[in-house]
Amino acid sequence: MSDRSLRRPELHPVWLAFHDRLSSGRPVSRVRIGPLNDAEREALADLLGLDRLPDAKPFIALTRLEAALAETDGRTVREVVADIVGPIDDRAADRRRTNDERAALWAWLENHNTVRSQPALADWATHCRGAGPIHGSVTRTRELLSAALTVLAALPAGGEPLPVFAAHTLDGDSHALDDGTRLSSLVLRALSTVYGVEPPDGAQQRRALWARAGIADDELSTTVLTAGLCPDGHGTLSRVTNACTEAGQAASLTLAQLRTPGEFRFPAVPVHITENPSIMALALRRFGPYCPPLVCTSGWPNSASIHLLRMLAAEGAELRYHGDFDGEGIRIAAYVLDKTSAAPWRMTAADYRYSVAERPQGPPAGRLTEAPWDQALTPAIAEHGVAVLEEMVADLLVSDLTSGKGSGSTSAHGA
Repeated sequence: MSDRSLRRPELHPVWLAFHDRLSSGRPVSRVRIGPLNDAEREALADLLGLDRLPDAKPFIALTRLEAALAETDGRTVREVVADIVGPIDDRAADRRRTNDERAALWAWLENHNTVRSQPALADWATHCRGAGPIHGSVTRTRELLSAALTVLAALPAGGEPLPVFAAHTLDGDSHALDDGTRLSSLVLRALSTVYGVEPPDGAQQRRALWARAGIADDELSTTVLTAGLCPDGHGTLSRVTNACTEAGQAASLTLAQLRTPGEFRFPAVPVHITENPSIMALALRRFGPYCPPLVCTSGWPNSASIHLLRMLAAEGAELRYHGDFDGEGIRIAAYVLDKTSAAPWRMTAADYRYSVAERPQGPPAGRLTEAPWDQALTPAIAEHGVAVLEEMVADLLVSDLTSGKGSGSTSAHGA
């Protein structure tokens, strides 16, 4: 049978059906054809050398068709089908490759440094995985997630407007984070997960969430509490902090003052950081003008807090952070340790177990996430289900300031 005969329109349903089955990537023994009209049945009978017409929807064994082609054409079924219909695919291999690419994408996201350093983002990564690749494209999804992770790593911002921040962070694209863009939605979803709030559903909520992350902060109302800072220099910031320290009072430093500090030199001494202002109040009450250097984030650190801590670290200060032993406190601690050079201060599983043994009654610990600096800490809190707030260990923390301790755990250093 000539090639022209094999290309007859009446045989096209045969080649299409075999092309589809062979492209599945699975073993093929027989293929069902049809329904065929009378002319197509006659053509199939001629091809296979049948003495009568086949059914309208016949099964054709691959071996039977191979034998017929070997006698009349000399080519295999695959060769004829590929020649007449087109290249034969391997859908099973394509599916395996697609599944492998998607698995690699989600593994990359879940193990990314930004996600690992802020374990609250694991929930965001799970949400992204549940939503699936954007428009089915692994490549496009990875590009967007990479951009989102770049933004998250750069936050909190220094108070610049969103277009300015976007341009600095995303290769000059000042519109990359415009309201309504997919990238903006990804980042805001991540921020709502980190801060433990509902995803924003309106423009006002979106602006509030960006502001919380340091975008277009008010330079005057964005402040950080300090005590005991005695920097050298005659700049505005040095004069303000030294005056407050000499008076035995806390200083509330604005973002504007931190941005234009003037001459500011800080000695390479430990600076302790607390989550709650009450610890600073107790320290000032005890030490007055001799209070050791303290910074208070007042919960989630704003752009002023992070800006100051980075300034101090750049001058050689050793930063030591303590916060609440509860779900929110663990997430705040992870954030501070990720965004600055701070080390944990009495924030180990041993510290928690010591404190909860002394004070077994407390508020619920809330939603818990991993503590990157101590893998045993979150399981310990989950075991007891009780929060240990900073106020409950205030005497221990203030004693550390007296003795010069401030890192490690209770078990290592004593109570």
